[in-house]
Amino acid sequence: MNRSHRVRTPAIVAAAAAVAMIAAGCGGSSSSSSSSSSSGAATASAPGITATQILIGSHQPLTGPAAPGYSEIAPAANAYFQYVNAHGGIYGRKIKYTYLDDGYDPSKTVSDVHQLVLQDSVYAIFNGLGTPTHLAAVSFINSSKVPDVFVASGCDCWNDPSKYPQTFGWQLDYIREGKILGAYIKQHFAGKKIGYFYQNDEFGQDGVKGLDDEIPHSQVVSRQTYVPTNVNVGPAVAALKASGAQVVVSFSIPAFTALLKLTSLKLGFNPTLMVSNVGEDPITLGGLLEAFAKQGGAKVNGNQLTQGIISDGYLPTLGNTGNSWIALFKKVHDTYDAKAPFDGNVLYGEAVGYAFVQAMMKAGKNPTRAGLVSALNAGLPQGPAVAPYAYSSSDHAGITGAYIGVIKNGALVQQGPVYVTDASPTGAVTAYTGSEQAAPASGMP
Repeated sequence: MNRSHRVRTPAIVAAAAAVAMIAAGCGGSSSSSSSSSSSGAATASAPGITATQILIGSHQPLTGPAAPGYSEIAPAANAYFQYVNAHGGIYGRKIKYTYLDDGYDPSKTVSDVHQLVLQDSVYAIFNGLGTPTHLAAVSFINSSKVPDVFVASGCDCWNDPSKYPQTFGWQLDYIREGKILGAYIKQHFAGKKIGYFYQNDEFGQDGVKGLDDEIPHSQVVSRQTYVPTNVNVGPAVAALKASGAQVVVSFSIPAFTALLKLTSLKLGFNPTLMVSNVGEDPITLGGLLEAFAKQGGAKVNGNQLTQGIISDGYLPTLGNTGNSWIALFKKVHDTYDAKAPFDGNVLYGEAVGYAFVQAMMKAGKNPTRAGLVSALNAGLPQGPAVAPYAYSSSDHAGITGAYIGVIKNGALVQQGPVYVTDASPTGAVTAYTGSEQAAPASGMP
């Protein structure tokens, strides 16, 4: 695993780096467009860009409450970058990806991002993971005029080009996801009592906004929250049970999805469980269920406990081995990341890595920071996503749709078509009529 480590730097060196960063940021912001730098020899065209290398950085929860499953994402993205490097790189440059452990702690995120920008002089912050964590650093990244691409969070807050012109989401945002899940509930669980269990920050709150846009309020009988620093979810689950909820919708990270499920079993509470995509990867969740149960002196079968959980997916399903993207990413995984399970987190990491390479190819041969932002503002091909991106100069949201899936035998199985929607309260949830793209034979955008 490519884990970067903090080093102590004398104050004078840090100050010099800060001055250099400010000057470089001003220079990058004055660049006109990516096309102006698309010809000629490869040069050191921006901070982090040399004639042979593109340096990008990230904050990731390699430890802490979000580490189970999510710690696999950055190494998987790096695996795809290694594949790209072995196949000629981006206009001959190799990607160097350095990521620091923030433990899912916003205060650590701030110090990580300051190091990456001020000391390491990365070209861009790539796929910084977590809603509460990235929110702590997003203003600094934007004021430094550093591209902030493909945040690993579905918060609708990233889609604010006037406030955060450097920041772009990537995955389906939580409001759209809530609407798609809510539309399914409205159709398939009409009249049933619905309970919510969600992380008490923008992650869970955005999901609930989307759910409330679709589910009649009279059906929602309980709304329970958790914070990732408190693993005692017993009172919340007891309240859900007492409400008579027949369906529980959870916007939770994997560890808290597992705690919800195990606590429900302990209390003899067995509702239909619907979980946000970020908290239901079957392999991760099954392993957590077994590990947590073992800590309590019990033995469970993780696959059996995940059976029947309803969720959504915005990338091809892992079980669809005939899909060209799954075949490509499995090949990359087996070559560059074989020690990790080939699960949804690894798929996510490789897919978002592919999107970054798409964006860099579009940014031109000698990209500036402003050139990468301009390239994304002009739109991005769909790639491995099952629905188009929203990218434009006025919209920095990412993937716009997903399908409903049910976990069966340890894998999410697609049920029906892909649905697309917007993040507004009144935008319809409709079946996507376009076609998914095939992976290029070379594996390169």
